[in-house]
Amino acid sequence: MTINGSLKLRRTRWHDSELGSQTPSDAWLDAAERTISEGVREMACRLNQTSSSFRATADHLARAAHIELSKETLRQLIEGEAQGVLRQMQRAELGPGWSAAECRSPQGPTRLYCGCDGVKVPLITSAEKQKRRENVKLKRRRRGRKCKPLPRAKPGSDNAYKDFKVGYFYDEDKQHRFVSVTSGNHEAAGRMLKRMSDQVELLRAEQRVALVDGAPWIRNQLELHGLVQAIGLDFYHLKEQAQAARKGVFGEECPVGKRWLGELMHTFKHHGYDAAWQLVTQLRGTLRGRTKRAALDHLLQYMAERRDMIRYPEFQRRGWQIGSGPTEAECKTTTHRVKGRGRRWDAANAESLMALAALHDSHLWHQRWTTLNPSRN
Repeated sequence: MTINGSLKLRRTRWHDSELGSQTPSDAWLDAAERTISEGVREMACRLNQTSSSFRATADHLARAAHIELSKETLRQLIEGEAQGVLRQMQRAELGPGWSAAECRSPQGPTRLYCGCDGVKVPLITSAEKQKRRENVKLKRRRRGRKCKPLPRAKPGSDNAYKDFKVGYFYDEDKQHRFVSVTSGNHEAAGRMLKRMSDQVELLRAEQRVALVDGAPWIRNQLELHGLVQAIGLDFYHLKEQAQAARKGVFGEECPVGKRWLGELMHTFKHHGYDAAWQLVTQLRGTLRGRTKRAALDHLLQYMAERRDMIRYPEFQRRGWQIGSGPTEAECKTTTHRVKGRGRRWDAANAESLMALAALHDSHLWHQRWTTLNPSRN
């Protein structure tokens, strides 16, 4: 099967009673010795990126290229390609064709930003898998035909959702981007970021800045591997905490509370941590209600734990960004295919499909499908 239709080939098969059979031309026709060409596999993966299901991808493929593949064949094809991509990324065989030394900022110095975040991915549980197998067995009995035994059941997830990690390196205007994913824990995420930093030669950047949402595990991994010079707390995550404190003190629609919030965020942004701390403590001193004081205590604790990350005046003075919006947006595009109504995945397949999205967003798609290397599979 090729992107130009099906081709019928006549080739010679050699056989020896001791050594078995061999068809030398198969390796020449397709490095992976498959019956579906490289072009079809790439096209299927491309169409699947924005699709809602493998059935829809099969329809798109039939309409766009007149290639008829069943939903199940297409699923196995795409998941197999995605797993190959994931292995290549984990072995650092796929990497950007640029380095940190090329990421020149408008102010002059070379600069690279680092982002990392966790995303919830829907997984299929063991109970759901067992229910699906029972439904398949019931359909087979209704048909009354003898069928091959079902493959051995794979264990499902304990929970319906699992926290995957997305790592992201980008320059000031996001012309240079490098994305990777892992289904592992925080330590696996740290190793992933270290591998990515080596691939982009992060240490060659004059300015290395991380913008994160304040989760302690992200900061710990960045510091453990010595990846960046400065870690900044995303301004909008801080505003969410301040917003919660405002509602706890003033209520939902109180105009006084809204003015206080505006003044507080302006102080954070232009005068820094100490001035904002003083503003919050002043308000707390005027309160008598236990619930209202607790709302501000929560904000003060959040601020104190991230004091060294709240450096907005310095960041702006140096021309650095103060928001982790690029990382948040990347988390959405990376999980676009695996999230949605009725979608449930094995962890390995979800991770590999997210790796396909990361490959696309890293501008490495062309590199993957123009370098014919049997070892990648």
